[in-house]
Amino acid sequence: MGQLDGKVAIVTGAGTGIGRGIARAFAKEGASIVLASRNRQHLDETAVEMRSHGAKTLVVPTDVTNEAQVISLFQRVVKELSKVDILVNNSGAFDGGPLDELSLETWRKVMEVNLTGVFLCTREAMKVMKKQRGGRIINIGSISAQMPRPNSAPYATSKHGLVGLTKSTALEGRDFGIAASCLHPGNTVTELRSPSARGAEPMMQPDDIAMAALTMAALPPYANMLEAIVLPVEQKYLGRG
Repeated sequence: MGQLDGKVAIVTGAGTGIGRGIARAFAKEGASIVLASRNRQHLDETAVEMRSHGAKTLVVPTDVTNEAQVISLFQRVVKELSKVDILVNNSGAFDGGPLDELSLETWRKVMEVNLTGVFLCTREAMKVMKKQRGGRIINIGSISAQMPRPNSAPYATSKHGLVGLTKSTALEGRDFGIAASCLHPGNTVTELRSPSARGAEPMMQPDDIAMAALTMAALPPYANMLEAIVLPVEQKYLGRG
């Protein structure tokens, strides 16, 4: 018996990094997995791994900033898998620089992925989950939502905003049995961030974050872990701001 037997989980940004780690953890615990991101090749590679764990897997290339594509994603999942039990909003973008040198294009790009994309996916998930009278939405935030780094205003602002969106979702969802959570990772090794990205800073692996996401996803329907922070013990976080 897996902790997520019979559950249908959508994971955005699922082709690489944290998203792939979360999909892997959910697949091993019995969930049917819907893989969504813009890169079809990465999704197909991830799907091979998910199926090797025995998980029913659906690949749906999706740009989360495109309203029509997000609507189509949820329509297809409901048509083929009948329901949506878990949504993991993991797709993200990072960019920045000194505020006085920051372009509007950079600002908008980060906000579109990190906030607008989450809003669009959450909106469609809520429509399905309200009818089901239950579901769980897990947003992947960042410790930058509490302690920003220098020259990262778009990213830090988007992750602060994600906390507000998570709380609004939890508030509106609670009468329908819908839980919303925000998981804040610290330094994590991904394809876009190598261990040397910030010198000798301590790093975690995507599977470490996936363990926390699984804990959130596997809670009984009456319980919710509203927020959680997972970071390397030696990472400079407390007092870094």
